[in-house]
Amino acid sequence: MRKAKGKLEVRGLFSFFILNFAFIFIAGCAGWPWGPEPPLREATAEQLTRLLRDREAAIQTMKGLFRAQVKGPGIPFAQRVDGAMFYRRPHTLRLQGFTRLGGGEVFELVVGQDLFRLRLPVQGKMYAGRVEDWERLGEIGRPFQLSVWAMKSAVGVASVTKGEGVTLTEEGNRYRLEVYERREAGSSATARPRRRIWFERQSLEVVREDLLTAAGELEASIEFEDFRPVVIMPEGVAASADGRVAAPMRKPFKITTHDGRGQGTLTVTFQEIVPNPHLKPEELGVARAGGEVESEVEAQERQGIEPYLNLSLNLNLGLS
Repeated sequence: MRKAKGKLEVRGLFSFFILNFAFIFIAGCAGWPWGPEPPLREATAEQLTRLLRDREAAIQTMKGLFRAQVKGPGIPFAQRVDGAMFYRRPHTLRLQGFTRLGGGEVFELVVGQDLFRLRLPVQGKMYAGRVEDWERLGEIGRPFQLSVWAMKSAVGVASVTKGEGVTLTEEGNRYRLEVYERREAGSSATARPRRRIWFERQSLEVVREDLLTAAGELEASIEFEDFRPVVIMPEGVAASADGRVAAPMRKPFKITTHDGRGQGTLTVTFQEIVPNPHLKPEELGVARAGGEVESEVEAQERQGIEPYLNLSLNLNLGLS
C-alpha cells in the first residue's frame, strides 16, 4: 500500500513539473516577437541600376577599422590581421595591416587610379606598378587584389556605366542583375556579361557580386552580410546635434571574397565604418602637399628598398 502511494506521489510530482514547464513554454512563446517576414519587393532593372547609382553617389569618402582573415597561398604575414582603410572616390584607397598583438605594421597598400604601391616593412620589400601588373607579383599579389575588391565593394558596389547593358532575373527571394560589357556602335559581336549582382528582395541590399573575366570566367565572388545602419552626411560634415541624418543607409559589416581560381578566400569584418569623413592627405598615403604620393625612386632613396618594378610612379590622387 505504501509502495502504491509512493508511486502515485512521484507520478503526481512529475505531472506537476510537466504542466509547469508547458505553461512556461507557452507563456514564453506568447511573448516572443513572432511576426510575418517582410514581403518581397518588386523592382525593375532600371530601378535597381538607379539604386546602385544613388548609393554610389552618397559616399565620397570612407574610413573604417576591420579585422581580416586570409586563407590561401602566398601570404607574407599572419593570416589574421587588424587593419584600417581610407578611401576617396573615385580611385584612391589606402589599406594598413597590423599584428593582432602589439600593433606592428605588416603592410601598407596605396592604390591611385591604375597604379599601386605595396610596402611590406617586416620583409623590407616594396612593390610598385600598374593595377594590371598584379599577376607579376605571383602568389603574393592575389590576397591584396582580393582586398582591393572587398574594400571598394564595402564603399559601394559599382554602378552600371553608360553603354553597359543589363538583364534582370528573379530567383526566389533574390534578383540577379547581369551587367554586360560596353558595345561599340555598330558592333554585331555578342555582348559578354562582366558582372552578376544579387539583390535580396526584402531590403534590396546587394548580398553578392560576381566579377567575370573578359572570357566570361569567374574572377572573384564577393558576399555581403551583417548589414547595419550608418550615418550618411555630406562629405566632411558631422552629424547634427539632434541625431538626425541626411540619408540613412545600411552597410555590410562582413564581406567575404572568394578567388574564382580557387587561390584563396578573404574575410573582412568591420568594427567601425565612418562614411564621408574629412580625410587628411597623410591618411591617404600622400607624403607631401600637392596631391601626390612620392615617387618610387624617392621612396627607394629614402628607405633603401628596391621597388619590384623599376618605375617612377607619381600617383595623382586628386587631393590638391
